[in-house]
Amino acid sequence: MRNEIKESIGFVGVGIMGSKMANRLIEKEYLVNVFTRTREKAVELLDNGAVWKDSVKQLAEESDVIFTMVGIPEDVEEIYFDQDGILENSKSGTLLIDMTTSKPSLAKRIAEVAEKNRLISLDGPVSGGVEGAEKGTLTIMVGGSRKGFERALPILQQLGRKIVHTGHAGSGQLTKACNQLAMANQMVGVCEVIVLAKKAGLDPESVIDLLSTGTAQSWVMENLAYKMIKGDYRPGFQVKHLVKDLKIAKDVMGNTETPSLDLSLALFEELERLGEGENGTRVIMKMFESADKQSSYF
Repeated sequence: MRNEIKESIGFVGVGIMGSKMANRLIEKEYLVNVFTRTREKAVELLDNGAVWKDSVKQLAEESDVIFTMVGIPEDVEEIYFDQDGILENSKSGTLLIDMTTSKPSLAKRIAEVAEKNRLISLDGPVSGGVEGAEKGTLTIMVGGSRKGFERALPILQQLGRKIVHTGHAGSGQLTKACNQLAMANQMVGVCEVIVLAKKAGLDPESVIDLLSTGTAQSWVMENLAYKMIKGDYRPGFQVKHLVKDLKIAKDVMGNTETPSLDLSLALFEELERLGEGENGTRVIMKMFESADKQSSYF
């Protein structure tokens, strides 16, 4: 039996990440309302106990806390600012948490309108991948009011292990931009390590085993390097989304020179151009293993 004092949760966007997070809340006996453009994506959640809503408007009207996890900033803008969207149709006091990796400036705009409408808005992008979403071990970077953060915390603790209030509205997105820049650069470095190991006649898995215990250790090395070596490019986090995230980071940096960001963005944009946008970001290993691409990039 559900705990009646728990707030009802609305979840807009139940793709690869969103579905795992929504399912964890269902498992924790929250009432979870869901809406996504393609109902078929929500079938498993509905079978597990989620309640389907026919529109963003209906979900907003019938939820106490609303999570959004959609693809790109333009999607965020639409579901929040549309006449039938979240900001116009949520009841007073509703807590809004956008977990999409989006623009800091958009997060600030949402927070400003939310305050005028007597709503509470947080930006809460995440890191940790599909596995983190499934296990509830995500890192969550939360921008917005301290009051909103404290209200959201008991729910966020069902989704993440490291949950930090980063400051003002938009600061969660700024922190995520830093994360994506570091992660993309690490992926490029790990690819080069694997290529170097192979060229030197070393066993790349043994090299990664060793490096993972020293100063070269990183999340990418521990969680993605072995999959890169085995050619496992299935999406956890898709190339097209990292390209979007790196462009956001580039925009935040303005006129500041960003040589490593520029290189990583160029490589992942090339992957997207080659039709790899739906694959996991570790597909970048293909570029380093291809003799033709090596001649272009090295």
